[in-house]
Amino acid sequence: MKDEYDFSNAERGKFFRKGARMLPPVHLEPDVLDHLTGLASARGVSLTELVNTLLKEDIERIEAVK
Repeated sequence: MKDEYDFSNAERGKFFRKGARMLPPVHLEPDVLDHLTGLASARGVSLTELVNTLLKEDIERIEAVK
């Protein structure tokens, strides 16, 4: 690292976007990933689509119990 950095031309908030949402990475265990990848392939959908569908179904079940 340098001892000093020149921020005289810096612009505050240059990359800030109001309302922007961060998509957090989700890390699956290898055996879970293998199973879901195979299931997604068998259903002819993407892994992302399958995982979102499964999670939405779980959310519906949780909400129904409340």
